[in-house]
Amino acid sequence: MHSAYPADDTAQNAEGVDVSALLERGRALSTPVLRAAVNRLAPPMDTVAAYHFGWIDAQGRPSDGDGGKAVRPALALLSAEAAGAAPEVGVPGAVAVELVHNFSLLHDDLMDGDEQRRHRDTVWKVHGPAQAILVGDALFALANEVLLEIGTVEAGRATRRLTTATRKLIDGQAQDISYEHRERVTVEECLEMEGNKTGALLACAVSIGAVLGGADDATADTLEAYGHHLGLAFQAVDDLLGIWGDPVATGKQTWSDLRQRKKSLPVVAALAAGGQASERLGELLAADAKSNDFDSFSEEEFATRAALIEEAGGREWTAQEARRQHTVAIEALSRVDMPERVRAQLVALADFVVVRKR
Repeated sequence: MHSAYPADDTAQNAEGVDVSALLERGRALSTPVLRAAVNRLAPPMDTVAAYHFGWIDAQGRPSDGDGGKAVRPALALLSAEAAGAAPEVGVPGAVAVELVHNFSLLHDDLMDGDEQRRHRDTVWKVHGPAQAILVGDALFALANEVLLEIGTVEAGRATRRLTTATRKLIDGQAQDISYEHRERVTVEECLEMEGNKTGALLACAVSIGAVLGGADDATADTLEAYGHHLGLAFQAVDDLLGIWGDPVATGKQTWSDLRQRKKSLPVVAALAAGGQASERLGELLAADAKSNDFDSFSEEEFATRAALIEEAGGREWTAQEARRQHTVAIEALSRVDMPERVRAQLVALADFVVVRKR
């Protein structure tokens, strides 16, 4: 088995949990509150943010663009239920996490030079770099505002977890950028970076609803452990999609991570593997780092690098790591006392994360 995901994405898992319904519930309950928050922004930031979220097109006309997978909002609502509260209690947490997530996307797209996200031009490409930076900053400020407005002790605790997760997310992005300019990165460094960049916010999403619902820190911390390892599984699958994903499904260019010289898990694992393919890959990537005409590389040149990564075992190692992190995430759930229905739904969402194609 080459990848962490099978040939077919399924929204119905073995337990009979309808994952698409969970994702839709997260989107349906959080979107009105998210729109209301974005509407507070001064023009033209409100319009730019609405474009980013897929609510309008580049000309300002209403649109039903792809707003993303909505995994984090779904987790935040389940988090509240895990603590015995109503799912609605988790809505401000879901919205706050989604605002921080999108703050990071706006900035990351600009830093990475990504021109496409969710099958449309990115904000910096349409509205310019300055707007991408400003709107990202504004979304981060809104995230804290949405939580603190609740005015409870629990809201303060939730905000503290969100700000810590945001700082880790930024740490991860800084590590990611610095690694692009290094010839070698260890697997441990890569996992630490991905734990910060992806794991921290997913971990926060799975604890924030519970905290708003009155859960103690021990319960919230254990839910965060599930989210952290789920985030690592999520990112491992993302790294596979970043090289071998179908552009029609991912909305990104072919070999997108290779084009950006990302030291993602398949690359790092392949370089660490030793052997002929590993050595050849190392030579090519070292030459790439010094190359001035990297942008003019042909499809064949990227395909060669992808084939060497696979031959050296980087693809299979990453698929196995996704499954390993998924297993550790599920084990963490066994340490939390929660309704069995909610546990089954959290397991189903974890399964969905490692079988997705986009």
